[in-house]
Amino acid sequence: MNITGHEAEKLKDPTGILTGERYEFLIDIDIPEDDEMHLENGVFIKAIVAVDDKGTRIAQYHLYEDTTNKLLDFELEEEELEMVKAYCIKQLEKEVI
Repeated sequence: MNITGHEAEKLKDPTGILTGERYEFLIDIDIPEDDEMHLENGVFIKAIVAVDDKGTRIAQYHLYEDTTNKLLDFELEEEELEMVKAYCIKQLEKEVI
């Protein structure tokens, strides 16, 4: 799996219930054809990244088919999830969202 790009947006908490900040990342990924997650239409990750006094973490994520936005029943492996987390942290450090 390779990350090829993203869109990110800071989420607003109108209730004030959540501590810290939340960001929504739509992450484009390239998956090799021999991987079980590979789809002809492509796959993207929708991740909610939480930044608070506990640090930065992936609070939630889902995988979607690119052209249909269909929710997929796949999970990332631990090392893939760590790669996504590291990518999001790097983007947050260099971008003002």
